[in-house]
Amino acid sequence: MKVVICGAGQVGFGIAERLAGEQNDVSIIDADPRRIQIATEQLDVRGVVGHGSHPDALARAGIEQADMLIAVTLHDEVNMVACQVGHSLFNVPTKVARIRAQTYLQPEWRAMLSRDHLPIDVVISPEIEVGEMVLRRLSLPGAIDTVTFADGSVVVAGVHCGDDCPVVDTPLSQLTQLFPDLAATIVAINRGGKVQVARSSDHLLTGDIAYFVAQADQVSRTLSIFGHDEIPAKRIIIGGGGNIGLYVAQELEKRNSAAKIKVIEHSRARAQEIAETLSRSVVLNGDTLAREILDEAGVSDADTMIALTNDDRINILSCLLAKQLGARRILALLNEQGYATFARGLGIDAHVNPRQITVSKVLQHVRRGRIRGVHSLLDGAGEMIEAEALETSPLVGRPLRDIDLLDGLRIGAIVRNGVVMLPKGDTVVRAQDRVVLFSVAERIKRVEQLFRVSLEFF
Repeated sequence: MKVVICGAGQVGFGIAERLAGEQNDVSIIDADPRRIQIATEQLDVRGVVGHGSHPDALARAGIEQADMLIAVTLHDEVNMVACQVGHSLFNVPTKVARIRAQTYLQPEWRAMLSRDHLPIDVVISPEIEVGEMVLRRLSLPGAIDTVTFADGSVVVAGVHCGDDCPVVDTPLSQLTQLFPDLAATIVAINRGGKVQVARSSDHLLTGDIAYFVAQADQVSRTLSIFGHDEIPAKRIIIGGGGNIGLYVAQELEKRNSAAKIKVIEHSRARAQEIAETLSRSVVLNGDTLAREILDEAGVSDADTMIALTNDDRINILSCLLAKQLGARRILALLNEQGYATFARGLGIDAHVNPRQITVSKVLQHVRRGRIRGVHSLLDGAGEMIEAEALETSPLVGRPLRDIDLLDGLRIGAIVRNGVVMLPKGDTVVRAQDRVVLFSVAERIKRVEQLFRVSLEFF
C-alpha cells in the first residue's frame, strides 16, 4: 500500500513507523526539516519538507500513486485542505484527517465533512477518543487498559496481577473449570514489557498484565477474580480543563448523576469559560501542583485524580502528589512513550496515551480485509482486532482445532447475531460472524489475509 502522511509529529511518526515496519510504501511531509531528518534516519520512509496542504509537496511525496492520505498535522484546517487537494487534484481513494476543534464535529455542521463538501472519508477526533478511554477507565477502575468491540457487547481489558491475585500460578486451562459460567478468555500476557499470546498451558506470574476478552456484563466479575473489585469512582478531581478535561467532565455529568466532580484549571479565563459550560461540576482556578489547591479540591477524600494537562511531567507529579495526600486512585495522560513505560513503577495506577489511541484508530482503516476495529498494545507489539468473517475465509466452516493458521493469534470471542460466544476447539466460525482476536505484530498480515475476499470468490 502506498500511503502519504502529512505531519511528522508524535502521531504522524507513530503511524509511519507502524506502516513502514509492515513493508508499506510510506512518504511523510512536514514543514520542519528536523522532523523529516529524524523520520528518514530512523524509518524506511521518503521524507518531504513542505506544507502538507500544498499540491507541490504532495506531488513530491508521490500522491498520484497513493492509496491513502493521512493528514495529522497540528492544524485542523491544514488537514482539511490536504484532503481536499488530495481528492480534487489527485483523486486519492481514501482520505483520513485528524480534527480537534469540536465545533466542526457538532451534528449541525458535521455534513460539511462529506464527499459533497470537504471530501474526508475518516475523521479522527483525539479529544473524543481519549476522553472515552478515560471514561472507560473510570467505569472499570480495576483495569489498566480497556477497549470495546462489537458495538459495545465485547470488552477487552488489561489487568495487573499483584501479589494477592488469586489466579497467579494457576494454569489458564483450569480457570474454565473453576469458573465454568464465566464469559471471558485470556488472550495475551504482558510479561516484563514483552507481549505474548496466551495459551491454555500458560500460567500467570506476579507482575504480569493479563489481557482478557469478555462479554460486557462479565467484565466486573472477571476483574474481581483477578483481585480487582474496585467500585467506580464518585468523587473525581480533573486536573486540566482543556478539551479533554472538559469533555470528560461534561460526559460524567450526563452519565453519572452521583458523581461529584471538581476541575482544576490554571488559566483564569479558561476556568471561567468551562465553569459557565458545566452545570454540576466545581471549577477551581489554580495549579494542580499546588498543595493548597488540591486540598481545596478535597483530594484526601477523592476516589480518583485524573491529570489531563498538556504537560506529561505536570500530570505525573500532580498525580503522585494527589496520591500522597490521600487520593485512592490516580490516572495520568501521558504522550511520551518513555514516561508511559515506567509510570506504573512510579505508583501511577493507570495512564492513557493519546498517540497510541490515535494510531489505533488510523490502523483500523489501513488494515486490509473486513477489519472493524483495532487497538494497539504496548506501542505496536500486538493488536486487538475485530474482523468480520467472509464466506471465503479459511476460518469459516471448520472447527478451530483443525485450523493451522492461528499461530501467533488467539481468538477471544465470536459475536453471531448479537450473541457473544467464547471460542472452543469445536467452535465453527460462520460467514458474517464478528471475530475478536489478539495478534502479535508479526502476524498482522496473516490476520488481514484471513479476513479478505479471495479472488476465487468472484
